[in-house]
Amino acid sequence: MLVLFETSVGYAIFKVLNEKKLQEVDSLWKEFETPEKANKIVKLKHFEKFQDTAEALAAFTALMEGKINKQLKKVLKKIVKEAHEPLAVADAKLGGVIKEKLNLSCIHSPVVNELMRGIRSQMDGLIPGVEPREMAAMCLGLAHSLSRYRLKFSADKVDTMIVQAISLLDDLDKELNNYIMRCREWYGWHFPELGKIISDNLTYCKCLQKVGDRKNYASASLSDLLSEEVEAEVKAAAEISMGTEVSEEDICNILHLCTQVIEISEYRTQLYEYLQNRMMAIAPNVTVMVGELVGARLIAHAGSLLNLAKHAASTVQILGAEKALFRALKSRRDTPKYGLIYHASLVGQSSPKHKGKISRMLAAKTVLAIRYDAFGEDSSSAMGVENRAKLEARLRILEDRGIRKISGTGKALAKAEKYEHKSEVKTYDPSGDSTLPTCSKKRKIEEVDKEDEITEKKAKKAKIKIKAEEEEVEEVPVVEVEEEEEQVEEEPSVKKKKKKDKKKHIKEEPLSEEEPCTSTAIPSPEKKKKKKKRKEAED
Repeated sequence: MLVLFETSVGYAIFKVLNEKKLQEVDSLWKEFETPEKANKIVKLKHFEKFQDTAEALAAFTALMEGKINKQLKKVLKKIVKEAHEPLAVADAKLGGVIKEKLNLSCIHSPVVNELMRGIRSQMDGLIPGVEPREMAAMCLGLAHSLSRYRLKFSADKVDTMIVQAISLLDDLDKELNNYIMRCREWYGWHFPELGKIISDNLTYCKCLQKVGDRKNYASASLSDLLSEEVEAEVKAAAEISMGTEVSEEDICNILHLCTQVIEISEYRTQLYEYLQNRMMAIAPNVTVMVGELVGARLIAHAGSLLNLAKHAASTVQILGAEKALFRALKSRRDTPKYGLIYHASLVGQSSPKHKGKISRMLAAKTVLAIRYDAFGEDSSSAMGVENRAKLEARLRILEDRGIRKISGTGKALAKAEKYEHKSEVKTYDPSGDSTLPTCSKKRKIEEVDKEDEITEKKAKKAKIKIKAEEEEVEEVPVVEVEEEEEQVEEEPSVKKKKKKDKKKHIKEEPLSEEEPCTSTAIPSPEKKKKKKKRKEAED
């Protein structure tokens, strides 16, 4: 059996002398304890040396990619084919390529790995003609060359530039905000009204740079920066300004700060254009899905495009909200629904109740786009455009579904109402702050006494009415019998008397309510008249 062994100096082919000892894998290392023992197991048959580091680099890059170098192909045809023996290789992928192209039987097993380890430990004694210093120098040079080659394998696919560009863009935004705030505050002592009239920061700084002192506003022309109405307003405010007077040296420092703000703003726009171009070159589908800023922040957060491609869709969805996630897990509350992906245009377009759904779907499609950009050979953005169209159609369906429910039955309207955001303005009730009683105890007692008196009066009225009705029922039949005995002619007069009696009873009732009588045995004047009439009738 032959063994193919690659070194930094060249290719070495060894002949195995005693194949029986290879069967004991666990004790094979003992046979390579010394160079003398190693020479009894394997013997160098051929050594093909590299001429320089460039040739060594080409050979090793081919081995890393699973390809056969021209130099290796010549050696294998010359030595191995003539020997008609199997070839032991360290890499199974390389063995498959050799078998396919050269029709040689290759072996790869744990025994071969152990044999390679033993040869590597005694390499100086097994390969004559190569000094240890030369071997170490070639190893170091080859390591440096391989590192450089792997870094510059594709200049267009280097996502480090994106990470640096988005980080610098965020830093520039922070610095610009600080500079502009300081500029407005500083110049506000001299001309405070200008800050309220001109809201745009860059226009504000350009006006300062052009005019300087507020006395110059009357003669200066700002038509290239401001509209006619705003320019007239600025000039009018400059004449009646309440600001303090400042020296020329102060104005010079303020103008220098304005120049810095304008230069940084221009550089920021240039950097943003550079980032757009880089994102379209490296990750076109991700740019179409979530935009260049959100895509660049996702890549920067993960470290690289390849690292981001290894993440699951659920991880990409909450990437950037790690603190909120672990806080929610710790306190056993609801976990966040979105992280950096919240700033994507599709999530911003959706209503609050659909943001969670859209962010989940967008994360799933974005992961597909990331993997396509990271591992795919095609650099077109057709897949991203197609997936974005699907998401927009899905968002439209979700929004229309809510409209259909509201226009349907009353129940559907009631269900939809609880998801709608309604801003109700509630007024503050100050009565809840006071701990004192609303009315005094004396007033409460008086009110209770009045209520008792009213209930007593009502009860007495009811009793008197009942008694009066009973008396009328008793008296009416007696009077009728007497009148029938006397004469039928007196009937109309009796009826008139009854009516008068009823009227008298109605008049006497309010009097009796105020002073109720205790005894019912006192004879009334009507009874006396009736008794007289009875006596006259008897006579």
